[in-house]
Amino acid sequence: METIFKLIFIAVLSFFIFTTYMFSQSYETHKYETLFSDDEFEIRLYEPVLKAKTYSTKGSNNNFGKLFRYISGYNEKNEKISMTTPVYMKNEDKGSLMEFVLPSKYDMKNVSMPLSSNVEIYLDEGGHYASIQYGGYSNNNKREKYTNALIKKLQEHNVEAAGEMLYLSYDSPYKFYGRRNEVIVAVKY
Repeated sequence: METIFKLIFIAVLSFFIFTTYMFSQSYETHKYETLFSDDEFEIRLYEPVLKAKTYSTKGSNNNFGKLFRYISGYNEKNEKISMTTPVYMKNEDKGSLMEFVLPSKYDMKNVSMPLSSNVEIYLDEGGHYASIQYGGYSNNNKREKYTNALIKKLQEHNVEAAGEMLYLSYDSPYKFYGRRNEVIVAVKY
């Protein structure tokens, strides 16, 4: 009987450790200050940050692979670069753009440049952005729904958009619960 309790205890403990590992993340996140908040709508001031970006006509999965190879060591120093959040995405008629935020310890002097000509490193100057947050796995229907909700909130608060909509994802595909996605747009504020 004692053996059964030990096995049950080990199974429960293993399950707890596995779910904690799979559902928790501790990635560095692009820093911002929230200036205004109304439910899921926020106006933020983002700090400048280095980003790695790539563009593809074959979809965002191709983009992710290019950027992941870069941070996995396909760069001048063969350096592994920590994953951060969020991943920035933008869909266009002819393709898609994806950007990874680089850890804050990097600047243009110490960052390892990509070996692929398809990946570019640049300084994003930051600035004022409006955002609306939503959960679950993102898809085109959700993006459209929350883009429209963001546009409505901008109109409601008399805030003028100053750029194109960007879609942000904060979580690994393996995180099932408590997922965070956002639609953001640069604003005049």
